[in-house]
Amino acid sequence: MSRWRRRQAQDEESKAAATRPVPLPPLSQHLREFAARRDAWLILARNMIPVVGIYAFHWSAALAVFNYWFDGLSALAAIVAAMVPRAIRETQSKEKASSPSLEGAIFKGLLTWILLVGIIGLPYWIVLMPLHDLIFGDELRSQLLHSPGLWLTFAVLAAGHFWKAFHVGYDTLPENELKQRARWDIYLLVLRAMAMFMMVAHGLAFILVPLMALLLSYFEIWPARVLGAVFGDPNRLYEYDPDKGS
Repeated sequence: MSRWRRRQAQDEESKAAATRPVPLPPLSQHLREFAARRDAWLILARNMIPVVGIYAFHWSAALAVFNYWFDGLSALAAIVAAMVPRAIRETQSKEKASSPSLEGAIFKGLLTWILLVGIIGLPYWIVLMPLHDLIFGDELRSQLLHSPGLWLTFAVLAAGHFWKAFHVGYDTLPENELKQRARWDIYLLVLRAMAMFMMVAHGLAFILVPLMALLLSYFEIWPARVLGAVFGDPNRLYEYDPDKGS
């Protein structure tokens, strides 16, 4: 019995260590790593495009904020869409029900997708409240209505996210690998939505957009550190149980 208790204590300690926040390394280490990584420079340059547009070409700050919001939400929706077929298939196998018609399966999948995007994407819906005047203002509405190129840009952006999500292999990964990969991707997108709350100060958009660009660059360059600082060991996300906090 003592051996069993010792083993149980070790397991609990291991789980606690997995969810313990991982401290970030010093700024000097970040700078050395950034300077040595060519892809880091490319990521920073891509995220700084809206900043250059605002300062050099007088782009709308509202459009830049909407781009950040839509980019994150469409990526989240794509991941959920890629996992829905597996979820429905596993649910049917557990219920041992007869196979539904094609129309019924599509309707059920679409309904499930909408429900999950509504729940998992809650931070994206909540951030619309403080950003309502900026994202749904007359300036952005006018730009979207009179610029078919913007619609095409956002359509291509969303299509890229869906293409990537369906090629990751969520449908075929073993259960623990699926949890690890899905949580890695979704948690980063949820944290990205939460970061958008710093853009609530509308009058400071020209300052906050560059800060947002830097923050998103950090998310892409060091995703493991972002996840580790919030959720603990980023390589053990599959063990994380939100209901129990571990």
